[in-house]
Amino acid sequence: MKIVAIIQARMGSTRLPGKVMRQLSDKTVLAHVIQRVQACSLVKQVIVATTTSTADDVIISESVKCGVNWFRGSEDNVLERYYLAAKEYKANVVVRVTSDCPLFDTELLTQMLNDFKRKTGQGMKIDYLSNTLNRSYPYGLDAEIFTFAALEQAFREARQPYEKEHVTPYIYQHPNLFSLHKQVGEKDLSAFRWTLDTEEDWRLISKIYSYCYKKSKMFTTDEILHILEINPELAKINAHVKQKSLQS
Repeated sequence: MKIVAIIQARMGSTRLPGKVMRQLSDKTVLAHVIQRVQACSLVKQVIVATTTSTADDVIISESVKCGVNWFRGSEDNVLERYYLAAKEYKANVVVRVTSDCPLFDTELLTQMLNDFKRKTGQGMKIDYLSNTLNRSYPYGLDAEIFTFAALEQAFREARQPYEKEHVTPYIYQHPNLFSLHKQVGEKDLSAFRWTLDTEEDWRLISKIYSYCYKKSKMFTTDEILHILEINPELAKINAHVKQKSLQS
């Protein structure tokens, strides 16, 4: 079973252009995301999937600098980009991560992949495992795990524009076709917003890094929660920001 993590990245963000190349402590946002995904020992290979736009040449350069492989594909049809990237790198299982999540939880991903491997090894059918189907984790810790077969079926059958822009809706909106499984946390932390999409998000994430980041140590979700507990004003920085809807 070859598990490949595909990080989608581009410079043309609607609300915060160029966000993944912003400098966060000693690395770019993209480099931090790559590092946190690489820290999961169950991931065989990390791929950055970007677009063919010349504006995204910098994404390729950063991927090379970080020592990971890359793939270039459609800017609008991200489903196609994911499918072709997974096919080129011969993935059996795909982990989908977005490049605007520099607080991504390595331990959570490891737990999810261990559960996926254990249950499928026992004969359980799992086409898709996600911590977003019944959200209990903060925005910014999103992880989706799905088989290449499910991705290929979505690629061949998806028709709606939003199904192609967001990669996995065709899968999780068709429980009659796919075996869907949820990862739910012990506590409901869904009110927290730890993803990077606005200047307010940037201020919060920068603050968290100023408290938690050390070059030699990967800080955890528990450490972030501790910082927010003793500094409750931090979570208010972006509390008003609304997540973009699926079809917006």
